[in-house]
Amino acid sequence: MSPTATVVLIVVVLIVIAAVVYGIQVMRRKQLQNTFGPEYDRVVADSGSRTEAEKELREREKRHASLELKPLSAEAQATYSANWEEVQIQFVDDPERAVTAADELVTRLIADRGYPTGEYDERLANLSVEHARTLEHYRQAHEISQRNTAGEANTEDLRQALVHYRALFADLLGTDPVPSTGTTTATPESTSEGTAPAPRAAADDESPARDTSR
Repeated sequence: MSPTATVVLIVVVLIVIAAVVYGIQVMRRKQLQNTFGPEYDRVVADSGSRTEAEKELREREKRHASLELKPLSAEAQATYSANWEEVQIQFVDDPERAVTAADELVTRLIADRGYPTGEYDERLANLSVEHARTLEHYRQAHEISQRNTAGEANTEDLRQALVHYRALFADLLGTDPVPSTGTTTATPESTSEGTAPAPRAAADDESPARDTSR
């Protein structure tokens, strides 16, 4: 083989290797984007480096893989649904305590699913692998909850917090925490701007969610 042919062969091999490496990088990037959804863009923006962001997200996946996560039993789901309904009812008379109760209930559900509940940032990182699409709801709810603790949140803020908590709560629960039963019970999502949810209709006392939790 002539020197020229050898050089050409080496160049072709290098191009093929570069193409394979690039293809692998693109594939891994797509996998991260599919897994983390909007969280991918957020981490990239926060880190200022796509390489560093993807390294962080892969570390999250490794930590997540080491967790012993578990689904909820049907009985546990029913109990949590009943607990959430009580939070919504409490909102009518005491929005501030209802939001605090929602935060505590969500944290308890996170723990029961097998996630560590230490530092808030750690919770976000662990949840981001399987619940990235509702993670922004948790951030918004947490921010309002902090303002609620400081006495700086109004009723509409608290209503929004409950809506945000419910999004993550339903995602972790695996079902709508208060499924429709044909009653006229209002939820924070369905009320008009600036108003709290209405009390339950009497028929709610006979709903499946409440009966199965007892």
